[in-house]
Amino acid sequence: MNIFVIWLVLVVAWNFGYPQASPLEDVIVAIILAMFNIALKKYLKF
Repeated sequence: MNIFVIWLVLVVAWNFGYPQASPLEDVIVAIILAMFNIALKKYLKF
């Protein structure tokens, strides 16, 4: 649950911080955040 909250905060920060981002940039950031989420799960053993 905590990792989901971290991911959600990062997604919201991206969307409000860069509202002029193109759809391609949104997809790239979503992929990066998903990989970060997977790495965080492995590191924190969730």
